Amino acid sequence: MPNYRRFFAGHAVSVIGTWMQRVAQDWLVLELSDSAVAIGVATALQFLPTLLFGLYGGVVVDRVDRHRAIMATQAVSAVLAAALAALVLTDAVALWMVYVLALALGLVTVIDVPARQAFITEMVGPEDYVNAQALNSTIHNAGRLVGPALAGVLIATADVGVAFALNAVSFAAVLVGLARMDRDRLRRPPAAPRVPGQAREGLRYVWRHPELRACMVLVAVVALLGQNFRVVLPLLARDTFHGGPQLYGWLTSALGIGAVLGALASASRTSVTAWALLVWAVVFAAVNTGAAVAPVLIIALAALVGVGVANICFNTLARSLLQLGAEPAMQGRVIALHSIVFLGSTPIGGPIVGWVCEQWGARAGLLLAGASAAVAALVVLPSLRRARRLAEA
Repeated sequence: MPNYRRFFAGHAVSVIGTWMQRVAQDWLVLELSDSAVAIGVATALQFLPTLLFGLYGGVVVDRVDRHRAIMATQAVSAVLAAALAALVLTDAVALWMVYVLALALGLVTVIDVPARQAFITEMVGPEDYVNAQALNSTIHNAGRLVGPALAGVLIATADVGVAFALNAVSFAAVLVGLARMDRDRLRRPPAAPRVPGQAREGLRYVWRHPELRACMVLVAVVALLGQNFRVVLPLLARDTFHGGPQLYGWLTSALGIGAVLGALASASRTSVTAWALLVWAVVFAAVNTGAAVAPVLIIALAALVGVGVANICFNTLARSLLQLGAEPAMQGRVIALHSIVFLGSTPIGGPIVGWVCEQWGARAGLLLAGASAAVAALVVLPSLRRARRLAEA
């Protein structure tokens, strides 16, 4: 799979820069505002376009050349990172500017995320979907491990703007990888026709399939209240354990270590089921609760490794289940719907979790993550049982 190897190599570099920028942006907002709600708002603005337009982004992805779409979105992302770097390094940055650039990046994400996820099915065959998703998760979370650690060092020793500048440069790697692909070997699905109601058709398609519906419910709840790490961890570092940006980088890196371990474990899977997804939702609930009650830093770091394992196993299974369970002509819309509930819930969940943390501390944010995931698992359990009985009948 030479095309996938080229994509993998370029993306591995780019994702490190992406995680550097996420940590740097969170810390920049905290310095400019001294507010957990402001961090939540910045994160929310980045994902608001996905909530509003995500399903239509999936329709576009089903219609256009995904390779060209990804090249365009990655190039624009590089320009936005460079703009933020310039503002910070010239001491011209203000909080509203960070908000505007976060919103602009969110508009790019509407196309970029479903295009990249669906593009995997063009580079590999169905028998390799789970492994390819797991490998993608591995590099994503290796980036989560390396990027935050580098960002913490850069913020402490140089300037937060340097992290943004390096992220802008990192996009060159994925653009080169995409440019070097043999496009004749891609498995392009037929372009979806331009007919009315395609977005609604994607919603109906997921609703008619019980496993896909249960998957979306679990993802929606976990993403809404359970995966706001960018809101919780800066406060856990500063207020709970009395550290600075380096400690925030360590906490995020601990999450990344667990995520890499989880991705490697997921790569050995040959099949996925909604029941396995349910199990990992319960595990996610348990480890978040453990992190919330950790009495000292070393235990908190160990618990966050567990959170990382559960988080990536859950997310990898969810994406694989949706790709394997959806017809090729519907993949863009189904993945876009996943993006809506996975990323688009952040504009709601980020400020909520930020408010909870301001009222009761970062530990309360972790407890909320654990409790909400457990409730979601209980909610979908009866429908999965009914679906299994029907399948066995």
